[in-house]
Amino acid sequence: MNIVATFRRKKFLVVAIALMAAALAYVLWGGLEQNLVYFVTPTELLAKGKPAVGNPVRLGGVVVPGTIQYQDNILTFQIKDETHIVPVVTTNTPPQMFHDDIGVVVEGSLQADGRFNAERLMVKHGNEYRPPQEGEMPQEIYRELQSGTQP
Repeated sequence: MNIVATFRRKKFLVVAIALMAAALAYVLWGGLEQNLVYFVTPTELLAKGKPAVGNPVRLGGVVVPGTIQYQDNILTFQIKDETHIVPVVTTNTPPQMFHDDIGVVVEGSLQADGRFNAERLMVKHGNEYRPPQEGEMPQEIYRELQSGTQP
């Protein structure tokens, strides 16, 4: 009877380890791979065609200079990559660092008319942060970051 109990414990342990290994393999190679896509480019989004319409996605690119318009609480601009441009529309207030030629990631969905309806707008920025020097105002640092000139 003792041998049977030991065999059952070993069998249970082997099955439990196999199940944990299978779950870990699924997370690493299956489920996690799908979640590692942080955003698609305009080219990738437009390549999907009609199946992309209406599906939530993150779209990343660079703001096309001269396309930012803010009228009646509606912000419109265009995002580009190396080959394609996608018009974006949102009612959200843009971050303070939002301007022409800055990298952005927008969350939302492509509409049937080709516009991207953004529910969230994030700017991509580097690590140029520095604390204000004695007597310097934070607005001065912000202007320096926008213009690309730093002391």
